[in-house]
Amino acid sequence: MRRAAGAAALLLLVAACSSGDPGAPPAPSSSGESTAAAAAATEPGAVTTPEPTEAAPPPPSVTRDPLADLVEDIEVDEGPVLGADISWPQCPPGMGIPEKRSSGQPLPVEAARYVVVGLTNGPGFYPNPCLASQVDYVRQRGLMISAYAVASYPEADLVAQHGQDGPYDGSTAVGALANTGYQQALFNVRSMETAGLETPVVWIDVEPVPSFAWSSDLSANAAVVAGVARGYQDEGYRIGVYSTPALWRGVVGDLELGVPEWRAAGQTSAEEALSRCGDDWVIQGGDAVLGQWVEADRDMNLTCPGISADLAPWFHQY
Repeated sequence: MRRAAGAAALLLLVAACSSGDPGAPPAPSSSGESTAAAAAATEPGAVTTPEPTEAAPPPPSVTRDPLADLVEDIEVDEGPVLGADISWPQCPPGMGIPEKRSSGQPLPVEAARYVVVGLTNGPGFYPNPCLASQVDYVRQRGLMISAYAVASYPEADLVAQHGQDGPYDGSTAVGALANTGYQQALFNVRSMETAGLETPVVWIDVEPVPSFAWSSDLSANAAVVAGVARGYQDEGYRIGVYSTPALWRGVVGDLELGVPEWRAAGQTSAEEALSRCGDDWVIQGGDAVLGQWVEADRDMNLTCPGISADLAPWFHQY
C-alpha cells in the first residue's frame, strides 16, 4: 500500500514560493505544451486533419518499460517534492519556428528541486532553440534534471524521408509512420547529446499540437507514438508518458504502453495536481510519478506518493 506523508506542509511551501518573485536570470522558463494539455485536462483534443485514404493496421506493440515496476508497492518516506518544467516558451523572446515563437516566460521558483526540460520547439523534428542554455541553467543551480519531448504526427515529407528508416516494415502505411516516430526520438536523443543533457528517463508528451494537428486515424497516431517509445528505449532510455486520460484517448485511442505517468491538472492548484496521482486519473495503464499544475505562468510539479524518497530513477544530478 502507498501512503502520502507531509503533503500538507509541502502545499504550504508551494503556495508561498509560487506567489513570489524567484529572481531567476532572464534565460529559459516553463513549458507551453504542458500548459495546453493541462488546460484541456478533462476534454479530448479536437482533431482537424482529414482521415488517411487507407485504414492503418494496429500499431506496433511496445514492451512494458521496466521502469514501471519501480513505482509499485513503494511506501513514502517524506512529503511531495516540488519541481518545474521548462521548454521553448522560456527561451529569450522571438526564438524558434514561426508557429512557436518563444516569449521569455518565467523560470522555476527558487524552491524547485528538479526541472524537466523540453527537447522540442512544439512538434517533433524541431529542436528547443535554447536547450543548451536551459541545461546550463539547471546545472548551475545544482538541480536535478530530466527531459520530455512532444510527439507529433509527421508531415508527408518527413514520412517520405524517414518511413523506410527504422525497425518496422516501411512498405506499409503504419510501418512508415512508426519508423518516422522512431526517428523523432533519435532526433531528440541527438539534441540531448549536443546540449549535454543527461537523464535516465524521457517523458513522451502526447496531446494535440496547435498548427501541427494529429491525424483523425487513432491507429495511425498510435503507430507514431509506439515508434517514438521504441526509439528512446533502443537508445537506452527509460520512458514515461505526459498527458491526461482525455487527451491521450483523443490522440491514440486505447493504446497502452504501461509506463509511468506524469499527469497534468491545468491551471488549478497543488492539491488538484496531487489528486491526479490517484487511480481515477490513469492515462495508459502506468503508475503516477508527477502531478503538474500551472500557476503564475509557471508549470509547477509535485512528486506523487511513493516517489518522493528517491528521485534518482527519474532525474540526473550533475
